[in-house]
Amino acid sequence: MPELPEVEVVRRGLERWAVGRTVATAEVLHDRATRRHADGPEHFAAHVAGLTLLSAERRGKFLWLPLGEGGATGVSIGEAVTGHLGMSGQLLLQPPGTPDEKHLRIRFTFTDNGPELRFVDQRTFGGMALEKLEQDRHGVVVPASVTHIARDVLDPEFDVDHFHSELRRRDTGLKRALLDQTRVSGIGNIYADEALWLARLHYDRPTSKMRRPDTDRVLQGAREVMIAALAVGGTSFDSLYVNVNGESGYFARSLHAYGREGEPCERCGTPIKRESFMNRSSYFCPKCQRLPR
Repeated sequence: MPELPEVEVVRRGLERWAVGRTVATAEVLHDRATRRHADGPEHFAAHVAGLTLLSAERRGKFLWLPLGEGGATGVSIGEAVTGHLGMSGQLLLQPPGTPDEKHLRIRFTFTDNGPELRFVDQRTFGGMALEKLEQDRHGVVVPASVTHIARDVLDPEFDVDHFHSELRRRDTGLKRALLDQTRVSGIGNIYADEALWLARLHYDRPTSKMRRPDTDRVLQGAREVMIAALAVGGTSFDSLYVNVNGESGYFARSLHAYGREGEPCERCGTPIKRESFMNRSSYFCPKCQRLPR
């Protein structure tokens, strides 16, 4: 699943190549791609036509394009197109006339006759929808489906004190808490393992016993790994995750723990261990990241 760095790479591409443009037509080629839009694919396509993409926004793994009327500097209509990439979703900018991708689900053309915005999704777990914009508990305007999602570690307004208090208040494993998007958003399985390796903390460490320095270390680890991943376009293990130009990310070459079962830890040389975790896997160094007694 795409995590914060991958979604941010896509957001930056949309900001550069799609924002400020007015939709001429929207074509839904697979109804499942708009299943989150309650009024159906025909309403989605008709409603978006003639509106302008005002900006490209993100919180954690969630991406949306606020809509407006009257051109690039137009007035917001209080709605946005939300994009859920799922496991294989791609938002691509393609020149008009480019042959359709095999798994093309939604196509947007624009009044400037420039590159089309295409939603391509092999497994059809992702999709797009129209949502009302609302204020979250901090007074920030976000889509209705995002109001319960926490800020992410790269957000300057992320409240470390509140996050630490939440960790201490509820007794669970540390990695489970990192994956809880209502506490801190954007961290998925890959970057959780990497952040925990950097912080030298076991994935099942009880959160009720977390000390503030431990919390600071794991959050700093998450920031470091995400900033490093952003610099090289995110993590791609196959052709399913790409940016808006169809290019893969290269952070997989820099992973310290994830996917490295049996390989030596870069700090101590102990073989990296893999254990089953929430129908997935956790990778860690059994020496550097010991579970407290």
